[in-house]
Amino acid sequence: MVSYLAFLKGQRLYLRPLEVEDCTGPYPTWFNDEEVCRGNTHHIFPYTVEMAREYIERARASRDELILAIVLSESDLHIGNIALQQIHPIHRSAEFSIIIGEKDSWGKGYGTEAGFLLLDHAFSRMNLHRVGCGTFATNRAMRELARALGMKEEGKKRQAAYVEGKYVDIIEYGVMKEEYQRFREKMRG
Repeated sequence: MVSYLAFLKGQRLYLRPLEVEDCTGPYPTWFNDEEVCRGNTHHIFPYTVEMAREYIERARASRDELILAIVLSESDLHIGNIALQQIHPIHRSAEFSIIIGEKDSWGKGYGTEAGFLLLDHAFSRMNLHRVGCGTFATNRAMRELARALGMKEEGKKRQAAYVEGKYVDIIEYGVMKEEYQRFREKMRG
C-alpha cells in the first residue's frame, strides 16, 4: 500500500513530505539515540517533540531545501529522512543528507533506494547541476552510500569534527548531473 502523500515512489519505499503527525511516532527519538547519531552532528543536545515540530513546519515552508520522509511501502513505517539542503538556484547545486533512524532497517539497501529516488529527481526535475555531501571519515556507511550513488571523493577537511573524544576528518563527495546520468545508465546496463 502506498500513501496518497507519496511524492517519489520506489520499489520498496516511497518518499513523502514530513508531517506534523510524524512527531508522535519514533522520529523524534532518533536524534536522542547515540548509536543512530554516531555518523552525524546530532546527539549533542536533547531533541524534543517541539523541536521536531518546529523543524517540520520550517521544512514544509522552505524552497531552498527538500526534506522528505523515507517510508516503507508495505507497512507505511517512517524509517528515516532524506534531504537536499542548501539548494542554490544560480549554482544549481545542493547538499545531500540522509538518516535511517529505525535500526531494524539498517543494512537493507533502503538508503541506496531512497538516494537514487532523490538524486533522479534532483537532476531530472529540479535541473540541478551538482549534488554533494560531507561525512565523518569514521562514517563507513555514509561513505559507502555516497560511492553507491555515483559520488566521487573530492577532498577532506582535516580534523574538522569532534566525534567521540577525538577530532576526525570530514570527507567531501560530489557528483555532477552528466556523471550521475552515465552512472545510472551503466547500472541499468
